[in-house]
Amino acid sequence: MISNLINKTQTKGGLGVDDTKNQHRKHKLIEYANGKSLEEINGTVEVPRGKGFWRTLFAYSGPGALVAVGYMDPGNWSTSITGGQSFQYTLMTTILISSLIAMLLQYMAAKLGIVSQMDLAQATRARTGKALGIILWIMTELAIMATDIAEVIGAAIALNLLFHIPLIPSVFITVLDVLVLLLLTKIGFRKIEAIVACLILVILFVFAYQVALSNPNWGGVFMGLLPSAKAIAQHPEIGGITPLTGTLGIIGATVMPHNLYLHSAISQTRKIDHNDLDSIRQTVRFTTWDSNIQLSLAFIVNSLLLIMGVAVFKTGAVQDSSFFGLYDALNNTSMLSNPVLIAVAKSGVLSTLFAVALLASGQNSTITGTLTGQVIMEGFIHMRMPLWARRLVTRIISVIPVIACVAMTSGENTIQQHTALNLLMENSQVFLAFALPFSMLPLLMMTNSEVEMGEFKNRGWVKVCGWISVIALTFLNLYNLPATYEGFGIWSKGTSDVLAYITIIVILALLIWTCVELYKGDKRFAAEGKGFGQREAQMKDSVVED
Repeated sequence: MISNLINKTQTKGGLGVDDTKNQHRKHKLIEYANGKSLEEINGTVEVPRGKGFWRTLFAYSGPGALVAVGYMDPGNWSTSITGGQSFQYTLMTTILISSLIAMLLQYMAAKLGIVSQMDLAQATRARTGKALGIILWIMTELAIMATDIAEVIGAAIALNLLFHIPLIPSVFITVLDVLVLLLLTKIGFRKIEAIVACLILVILFVFAYQVALSNPNWGGVFMGLLPSAKAIAQHPEIGGITPLTGTLGIIGATVMPHNLYLHSAISQTRKIDHNDLDSIRQTVRFTTWDSNIQLSLAFIVNSLLLIMGVAVFKTGAVQDSSFFGLYDALNNTSMLSNPVLIAVAKSGVLSTLFAVALLASGQNSTITGTLTGQVIMEGFIHMRMPLWARRLVTRIISVIPVIACVAMTSGENTIQQHTALNLLMENSQVFLAFALPFSMLPLLMMTNSEVEMGEFKNRGWVKVCGWISVIALTFLNLYNLPATYEGFGIWSKGTSDVLAYITIIVILALLIWTCVELYKGDKRFAAEGKGFGQREAQMKDSVVED
């Protein structure tokens, strides 16, 4: 009875087509997809039952590492270092709060995937119409491409710094990371998780080593973790930014929409019995542990980046906050803060380690960005492409603006070229501001629903914190849009403000549309008995009968 109900729910609710048909169909470049999320790896990792805490945690560890990558990608680096340079340890509290919000949202995303057996894109599409599904897909694709632009720039600059390859060839070389992806698809998902975890440890080691040499004021670091109105003050303005704009930059670079889609999909890689409530409870519990541990490492990395801005460099010494500028500053002994750093910098170790960490960060994001792209394409528009083709298309599109930027500034001086690349990376992040509310709001509404989640619905305090986080992040992202548009340098201030306000109105209208469709979808699921709450009741009745 229960298994029949689950099969019916999967077929009608957007979870799956018959697996036998999948095995016999011919593979094409673009295929119809309405099956399990990331079907090739869904439920492929065995997990123990009734074993010790640490052994069980190890079996569930991995998805959190892939998610944590998004919180320490190249887009975070300049915002955190510049924040430290300009305002000392004031913005440490911003990094802490944004990390706690990230833990909350990722917990919800993983729980949604485990309980509903749908990723966030599938669950949203199952409750909304085709037109809205296409709009949400386009917005999320643009957000993924925006993060990919940051990864292209970071990887190309790392290749230039490490191997002295000119920028344009370096940009084209980043396209070849599709070959790395092809290799990884052959080795198994568990090994991919291990590789990503190792690359994270490389990044952590590099920045921990540099901060340890700088001997920072740890009292100031811990005081900076305490919430303070100084972090959102509009004065002073240093280097063109205020504490408020620095806070907005850090939040915007930290909480990213594609991570929510990714986590809701890869949380389903563990093989569990969905007819057994205890198995589901165990999976939710240990997946949450994994996520929080890995996001704590991401918090440490982002904190180290800000501390670098304060303690590694002399105050105000770094005028060029691009990756090139930071690399040069680590080679320039006159910019460093103490004799130990100066002695090490003379060997070139500091700058080389920085470039290695930059390359590792870019390669990590290659894996997660491709998986996320597949998740949203299958979930929102029910189309599937091979991972290598998906990666190639996304990367080629992302390379175009970077090549154009490098070519247009080829006649300018070095500083102007670096500044142009930095501005391209920062301005591309505006798409994250568009997409973030449309991932957070559906996630919160669905995980608050007893119809969808049953006993796993959000508790009262989680609901309150969730709504505060969603409203605050949406407000901050939209609040900063006029300044973002003006920063493009294309329009006058008046035109930029008008365009920004029109964009805000459109986003709010789409959010209302999304909320209405999700509400109606939840009612429909309740009437049709599709949600987990209905299955949970039957599972409990079955246990009582036995």
